[in-house]
Amino acid sequence: MKKYLFKLFVLSAILVSISFSVSAQVYVRVRPVVPVMERPPRPSPVHVWINEEWEPNANGHEYSYRGHWETPPHPGYIRRPGHWRRHGRDGQEWVPGSWRRR
Repeated sequence: MKKYLFKLFVLSAILVSISFSVSAQVYVRVRPVVPVMERPPRPSPVHVWINEEWEPNANGHEYSYRGHWETPPHPGYIRRPGHWRRHGRDGQEWVPGSWRRR
């Protein structure tokens, strides 16, 4: 009986630790409204425009920062813009932008 209870305890501990490590996705059915912003002039020819970004919160998504000019982290890198991606019947999820090699 003690071996059975010990195995049950170990299995429960493993399941609890796995459940805490699982990441949750936040899906929205209606996209948030983007604040209107005028794009400032480009500071230099190497600068790239980075559009808005969104972060999940308790009520859906919030606007994390406005668009801005940024220099690539390394020569030859281009920016893959963030975008909303359809996710089945759950709605849409935000895919953050990222830098990648050309």
